[in-house]
Amino acid sequence: MEPVNIGILGAGRIVQRRMLPAFPQSQHGRLVAIASRRPGIAEPLVAERSEVQVYGNYDDILQDDHVQAVYIPAAGDQHHPLTIAAAEAGKHVLCEKPLACTVVQALEMQQACREAGVVLMDAFMWRHHPRALKMREMVQSGQIGELRVVNVSFSFDIDRSDWRLDPARGGGAVWDLGCYGVNCARYLTGEEPHHIYSRTVHWSTGADMTTQVALNFDCGTLANIDCSFEAPFRCRLEVVGTGGRLELDRAFQNEPGCVIQWTKSADRDAETEEISFPDADQFACELDHFCTSIRSGALLPPAEDGVANMRVMESIASQWT
Repeated sequence: MEPVNIGILGAGRIVQRRMLPAFPQSQHGRLVAIASRRPGIAEPLVAERSEVQVYGNYDDILQDDHVQAVYIPAAGDQHHPLTIAAAEAGKHVLCEKPLACTVVQALEMQQACREAGVVLMDAFMWRHHPRALKMREMVQSGQIGELRVVNVSFSFDIDRSDWRLDPARGGGAVWDLGCYGVNCARYLTGEEPHHIYSRTVHWSTGADMTTQVALNFDCGTLANIDCSFEAPFRCRLEVVGTGGRLELDRAFQNEPGCVIQWTKSADRDAETEEISFPDADQFACELDHFCTSIRSGALLPPAEDGVANMRVMESIASQWT
């Protein structure tokens, strides 16, 4: 398959630490351009990649005919305008999570991409790793019985000057961390929650700082999500069935050596097994899935999945007022 030429609209932390190192490991994505509105930021990042064009603004990437798709890592309030602009320029879009700040914005992004005939995918990188695929396969095949509980904890202590504490920019613990738990529960059940409960503690800026969420699904699964910007680092997933349990530490992290701890029955002295995987960069897996979707014309999950995730997120936030 011919690689897809990708440009990056930004050069911030996630680009530097995660996405740039992923491109050499991607089989189907080729980095050809990067833009930063801050002078002198992007150039050093690609100094040894002569094939990558550096731009000082996003419009130039969108007008570059060599660029077929763009990755949008910007703050949440920029997802909507940048996606619309990319679609109008005929570029496929891989947009960081969550897809937008509101459901209305997400729907407008989806519509713009549909009308332009381009792919729109939200960047929940974790679900493209072989570990996530295996976990879902085990749940759906009944290897842990009927799925009853999904517990997700995600937290770290954030720098108080971080933009993610600004609600106007799409900040907040649920928007940055809790969205993983929502996405995970929907991914494992294959359903949308019919009941949503949430409580939060707000920071002085108005952003949610520590939040608890409960989701109920028609299949009988309960999901419990807690996320925080003012707690020690945690990134843990527990999937409990009537006949077993799966546990993942650093569940959404891009680190080698991550495993699934499988408790094989509901017995007190149940046998356990550690399921390991070859090292894989989940951002590279995400790039390959995105590019394969572009070439095949079939995105799984479709853009509607990102909109559906936004519906749950918006419903969570509506309970805080």
